[in-house]
Amino acid sequence: MLKSMTGYGRGEASACGRKFTVELKSVNHRFSEVVVRLPRTMMSLEDRIRRKIQRSAARGRVDVYISVEETGERSQQVKVDKTLALAYHKAMKELKSILPIIGDIELRDLVNMPNVFILEDPEEDLEEWWPAVEEALDEALEKFVQMRTAEGLQLKEDLEKRVKKIKQYNQAIRQRAPKVVEEYRERLNQRLAEWKADGILDENRIAGEVVIFAERSNITEETVRLDSHLNQMAECLQSDEPVGRKLDFLLQEMNREINTIGSKANDLKISNYVVSVKSEIEKIREQVQNIE
Repeated sequence: MLKSMTGYGRGEASACGRKFTVELKSVNHRFSEVVVRLPRTMMSLEDRIRRKIQRSAARGRVDVYISVEETGERSQQVKVDKTLALAYHKAMKELKSILPIIGDIELRDLVNMPNVFILEDPEEDLEEWWPAVEEALDEALEKFVQMRTAEGLQLKEDLEKRVKKIKQYNQAIRQRAPKVVEEYRERLNQRLAEWKADGILDENRIAGEVVIFAERSNITEETVRLDSHLNQMAECLQSDEPVGRKLDFLLQEMNREINTIGSKANDLKISNYVVSVKSEIEKIREQVQNIE
């Protein structure tokens, strides 16, 4: 199924007293690029997230936004800075030894000193988070792929119409080409009649000119190759694989063939067909820039 490179998806899941939200946004890009933005505490999951997205998006720039919201109470841990407490105790004893202070150094004296007790958040286990993160990511990816597929279907329908148009123009060119030579022959015959009236006649030269013109204006190979490229493009539009790059290449080849036809066919009608084909190719090129 043809896919667009433009898409959006959002997913949510909760676990471990937290709600995880994943948002995916993609735009056109020549290659595959996944940019992940997530909290610092989740950095170790970045590669895992990127690989999962790349399996669903072969081409385009995908921006990933992951946020975490606490939904429950978190119990903090109290730790004692033993080194600092010992340093305070030593300093207090030194002061007591040099100052006329009466009384013992008690625990409350140390407890009241700054930073002896430290409040810390419990260590996070990202492996416990991952199932919920993956659930939110899967939901976002499903919506993301659905949107890219829906847009891809619209692109496919439009491209099929344009391919059909070009095939019709190419067929008209092929039908017109022999008439161009015949009309040239008729013009020469008219000139031949004039030359006869003037007593100037070189029939061999006239025949030679017709042959040369026919060879120079022969566009059979170009129209056949153009048809071949169009058939390949039609096949690509039915493919389930990413075909954006191949379509871009085929457009380059089609443009080359139609330019050659335009330069070789010395005929106004064919020139008009060529202009129409080039217009359709340009419209297809604009659409292909958004195909995965």
